[in-house]
Amino acid sequence: MKLNKNHNYVSLDIGFPIWDKTFIAAPLVVIGTKENDGYDMAPKHMITPLGFQNYFGFVCTPKHSTYRNVKVSKTFTVSFLLPESVTIASLSAFPRDQITSKSENIINALPTLKSDHIDALILKDSYLRLECKLFKIIDGFGENSIISGIITHASVNENYLIESEKDQQSQLKDHGLLVYIAPGRFAKVTETFNFPFPKGFKR
Repeated sequence: MKLNKNHNYVSLDIGFPIWDKTFIAAPLVVIGTKENDGYDMAPKHMITPLGFQNYFGFVCTPKHSTYRNVKVSKTFTVSFLLPESVTIASLSAFPRDQITSKSENIINALPTLKSDHIDALILKDSYLRLECKLFKIIDGFGENSIISGIITHASVNENYLIESEKDQQSQLKDHGLLVYIAPGRFAKVTETFNFPFPKGFKR
């Protein structure tokens, strides 16, 4: 790494992944899938809405069961976690072993509900719940892929519903958001500010 003393920036070696060299804030969700005779739940932070319509995507790898499960079932759920649910996200990341399935030793211990419209689980301790039908999988981002889905059903906890009569700053102060701070930290966001959009700005 080389320090540019004039600008206080350090050059990163792009011969290696750069993402562990600084902090990045991201949502934290748990993806639910059908797996054989049981279910799987896996935390993800490389996630995003795909455009302004009802499309959702996340990064996964063919090495993980989530990828294989979605390819088979063509569906998945998304649970946006409450701040107090960070331990649940940690538990859902617990590795399975070759003898006992993840469903038997972890999934059954998580506070889950059966999804209303697809054969998968969602987390009780979530503020936004999505049920998705597979749209397409794009492979080739190194060893990773983007899995995209069409949101077929969605529900939100009323405390997080944006309504014109609610003061958003007070709303988020009372009901904060869980943010994953990669690599390996998290935060509860309760202090927010209006973004200074320029006059006449349109999406």
